[in-house]
Amino acid sequence: MAVFKVRRRVDAYVDYVAEVEADSPEEAAELASDDEAAFNWEEEGPCEFDARMFIALDADGSEIDGTQCGDL
Repeated sequence: MAVFKVRRRVDAYVDYVAEVEADSPEEAAELASDDEAAFNWEEEGPCEFDARMFIALDADGSEIDGTQCGDL
């Protein structure tokens, strides 16, 4: 039986949090969006989704077309 390398890709994002002085939550979000570099963002951590993708890799580590499966 042959052995193949398979990549598992998990859908995820990383959350960051900053303190924003504003008159309302809506204004705080807008201020952060307008000038995100003005705030001290602290990493809160990664968040993974249930979506998964699996794909076989060739000898060079490239993805092999037609082998993708999962629930993306």
